[in-house]
Amino acid sequence: MKLGYIDYLNCYPFYYHMLMRQPVDGVQIIAGYPSTLNRMMSSGELDMSPISSAACADIAGDVLVLPDVCLSSVGYVSSVVLFSSKPIEDLNGKTIALSGASHTSVVLLKILLSDYFNVTPHFITTEPMPVLDGVDAALIIGNEAMTFSAGSSLYTYDLGELWLEKTGFPVVFAVFAIRKEAAERHARKINQVVSSYHESLTCLVDENDDLYISAARQYPSVQKNVKAYYNLLQFEFTEKLKKALFFYFEKSGRLGLTKQVASLEFLTG
Repeated sequence: MKLGYIDYLNCYPFYYHMLMRQPVDGVQIIAGYPSTLNRMMSSGELDMSPISSAACADIAGDVLVLPDVCLSSVGYVSSVVLFSSKPIEDLNGKTIALSGASHTSVVLLKILLSDYFNVTPHFITTEPMPVLDGVDAALIIGNEAMTFSAGSSLYTYDLGELWLEKTGFPVVFAVFAIRKEAAERHARKINQVVSSYHESLTCLVDENDDLYISAARQYPSVQKNVKAYYNLLQFEFTEKLKKALFFYFEKSGRLGLTKQVASLEFLTG
């Protein structure tokens, strides 16, 4: 079975157990940017993976979603940031570089700009670590957002914080999905992976120092307090977060940024 892994610090708590303690036999882990895993899940190159919430909307009919885990934040997240040479309300007609690694955050930003700031910029897609030369602002996510040197002259907008401020909702950045045709074929492996995820999240509570040290070694370029960062994240897919996700789907679908989604199919059993 082919299993995707978002190769960022925020996803590591789910994979600590299978990477460092007990691999799942017969499971090939494929690491990549969110956008890469989204594409591979859409094309059937992966059987199971965390995927961007926006991508989930677009392939909702093809996948089952794990009902109890997600990647989310309630407010400030520090790894999804718009860096701008101008105040956000002055970006109408200006050029914004969008990280090619992202999907959920790109849609999130477009909703915020359209519905809450009434501005229509020009967007270009760039490498995960955009260069601000020739653009007015850049959306950067993940490890790159936490290693980017902003300088004192730039305005910085944390999108998790801004979304909560404007909408009252947290952000579900990613969900964990299984392609329907793989759900029966790889049922045992999927159950083992889900169990491993839960073992990892238990380690995050009971053996957190070991996990923090391991995460810091895995991503040495991120000069950030791992414990403080993980405390910003939500990993349990609560009913509140499901409501937040469908609010996001309603907004993105209405603007034509994703397919319209009225419901998701969750993995049972």
